[in-house]
Amino acid sequence: MTMKRWQLLWQWLGLWVLAVLALQVFFAGRIALMAAIDPQSSSFQRSEAWRLAHSDKGLAWRQQWVPYAQLPDALKRAVIVSEDDVFVLHHGVQWEAVEKAWQRNARAEAQARQNRPAKIVGGSTITQQLAKNLFLSGERTLWRKSQEFLLTLMLEALLDKRRILEIYLNNVEWCEGVFGAEAAAQHYFRKPASQLQAWEAARLVVMLPRPKYFERLPNSAYLQSRTEVILARMPQARLP
Repeated sequence: MTMKRWQLLWQWLGLWVLAVLALQVFFAGRIALMAAIDPQSSSFQRSEAWRLAHSDKGLAWRQQWVPYAQLPDALKRAVIVSEDDVFVLHHGVQWEAVEKAWQRNARAEAQARQNRPAKIVGGSTITQQLAKNLFLSGERTLWRKSQEFLLTLMLEALLDKRRILEIYLNNVEWCEGVFGAEAAAQHYFRKPASQLQAWEAARLVVMLPRPKYFERLPNSAYLQSRTEVILARMPQARLP
């Protein structure tokens, strides 16, 4: 390779590095603003809005922001127990859960190669889920996962745990076109989120991994048993 080509290669590499750094500064600025300003929408919500707007169903959307203090402790405890039981202790990533997820997914891939049913599981914390939903697409690539990791560290560095949980509970999807705890409480129980009882909070949270799927199976044995498990563990949850 000639000297001129090496120089061109280094120039392109430098431009790529600068673009990546600029993107991180942009994300950091947006997250810093979230300490005082409620995010109006997330990347996932915008993609869902686009999909619904171009479907036969049309765009039916429900979401209403509720401040942290007005969200019931029962709901906070339920989501921590179900999604991230050491939420108040880690700095964004629960490495033990990630390692276990990798091991289970490796076994699942081996089953798939043998044409056996396999279930892919995740090890994401609440902060990681929020990073993905706020800023990223649902694609599974090394770049996307690396960016999720950086965003998770930014969220933990720039926002406190209460704010992270508040944004999460106000943006998470509970069924098609229904986002946030307030809309979910109204949709399923015809009451504001502040009035949710412990069992109702647990029943909502058990749907979070696959809300659209579980909405079609409201009386499934799994939902009932998982709700009871979460309900029993809720007193052990540590709130931020």
